[in-house]
Amino acid sequence: MTQPRSIFAFRVKLYKVQKVLSYVAVFCIIVKAMKYDVVIVGGGASGLSCALTLLSSQGRNWEWAENRKYILFDTDHSDLNKAFLKNVPGIEPMAGRELLQKVRKQIQDWGGMEILQEEVTRVEKKGEHYEVETASGKVFLSDYVVLASGFHGFSIKGINVEVVENTKSPKPGRVMLKHKDYEVDKNLFVVGTLAGLSSHFTSCAGSGVEVAIEILSRFAGKRIVIHDVPEKS
Repeated sequence: MTQPRSIFAFRVKLYKVQKVLSYVAVFCIIVKAMKYDVVIVGGGASGLSCALTLLSSQGRNWEWAENRKYILFDTDHSDLNKAFLKNVPGIEPMAGRELLQKVRKQIQDWGGMEILQEEVTRVEKKGEHYEVETASGKVFLSDYVVLASGFHGFSIKGINVEVVENTKSPKPGRVMLKHKDYEVDKNLFVVGTLAGLSSHFTSCAGSGVEVAIEILSRFAGKRIVIHDVPEKS
C-alpha cells in the first residue's frame, strides 16, 4: 500500500504546483497588460499638453518613441470647464471646455493614449516602477508618473511629497508640491498649478510640454525637441 499512497501524494503535490503556476501565469499576464511607460494624472491644460507632446514623438522614424504605452486619468474637474479664454496666443476667444475638447480631439487623432475617467488615489514606488491605484481598485504599473491634478488639494497616498502653499494663486488655500525642475522624485513629475504655476492656460500647458520633452529625452538617451515644418508641395 506504500507505493499507491506515495503516487497519490505526488499527484496531489503536482496538482498544487500546477495550480500555483497557473495563478502566477495569470498574474504575469495582468501585470503585463497594465504596464505603461507614462501615467498622467489629470486632464487639464498641463496634463493634456503633456499627453499631446508625448504622442507627437511617434511616426518620426525614432525607434525609441514607437510602441510606447501611455494612459491619462481624468475626473473632468479642470477649472477650464468654468473658464472663458480671451488671452491664449493664436486662439480665438472660446470657452475653456471647448478648448479642452479640441485638445482631446488632437490626442485622439494621434492615437496611442488611453484615457480613463477615474480618480487616482494611490501612487507608490515599487522598485524601478510606480504602482498607481484608482478609486475603483484598478492597479497600473508605470515607469513615469506625471501629476497634473490641480492646486485645489492633494490627497493621493503612497508617495513622500511635501505639500506647500501655491503662492502664485491670488486665492488662499491653493497648494503645490515641492520639486526641482518639475521632478518630485526620480521619474515622478508635477506640472501645472500643482507645480506652483499661475492658473493661466499657456503657463500650465507649457509645463506639461517641458516635462514631456524631458521624459522623451530620457527615452532617447539624449536631448531632443520636436519641431515640424510644412510638407514640400
